[in-house]
Amino acid sequence: MPARQKTAIVPGLAASATYDPGCRRCARLADFLDAVRAEHPDYWCQPVPPFGDAEARLVIVGLAPGMHGANASGRAFTGDYAGILLYETLYRHGFASAPVSTSRDDGLMLTDCRINNAVKCLPPGNKPLPAEIDACNAYLAADLMQLPAGTAVLALGRIAHDAALRALGARRSAFPFRHGERHDVAGHALFDSYHCSRYNTNTRRLTPAMFDAVFVAIVAWLAERRSVAPAARRAAGAPTR
Repeated sequence: MPARQKTAIVPGLAASATYDPGCRRCARLADFLDAVRAEHPDYWCQPVPPFGDAEARLVIVGLAPGMHGANASGRAFTGDYAGILLYETLYRHGFASAPVSTSRDDGLMLTDCRINNAVKCLPPGNKPLPAEIDACNAYLAADLMQLPAGTAVLALGRIAHDAALRALGARRSAFPFRHGERHDVAGHALFDSYHCSRYNTNTRRLTPAMFDAVFVAIVAWLAERRSVAPAARRAAGAPTR
């Protein structure tokens, strides 16, 4: 079970280095959101903010909001099919207070976990262009810069993997994506998983057991880091509390 207190972070709407609710850097995405908002005026239809503690020791990086999921609810993986397996697994491993995420005001809280996306805005066909991924990376980089040393970063899919590497200042060629792999990057551990999308789960490219195994590895790594830190402080002659 993670050590931090549970938090339900709903960022304010002021622009910052990590999130700008009024961002229109990508004309194609901004125009698409305008069109979707006209058709669905009750939808969020803005960049979707990160969800969870900014100093969490597990950060999950997804691809982008889904049309009738996060783009509608305004919270990452909430209402998305991919969120079914994700929140079930987070709950099972103690990172979420409930196994189902239904809306921004459903009371669900994350514990020592934060969820972000490589691209904050809904892309047409769920396929952001490379230039859009690059334009949004500054927000992800600013978010990951806040992380305490020894954080686990879980990339859901190759695009999220590449975006996380760029945000951490690492070369993609040095850390190829592979499901179940762990990469030591800039003082953090980058874990790879296939995205928990409807397509991947229906085709069994990603099974619940495969996804759970990734979280087992993450929890074990975080537990090891938690035990190593006091030992290192003792070796240096510093107090452990």
